Amino acid sequence: MSSQRYTPEFKDETVRQIVDRGYPGAEISERLGVSAHSLYK
Repeated sequence: MSSQRYTPEFKDETVRQIVDRGYPGAEISERLGVSAHSLYK
């Protein structure tokens, strides 16, 4: 089983979009092509 790794910058920007800008997590996960499970993990 392989695990995709994301850069700290990618993670920071993703969190910013949810916390600071108020985008729903489901929308962000769909737009970025990341599973919702991975996003919240």
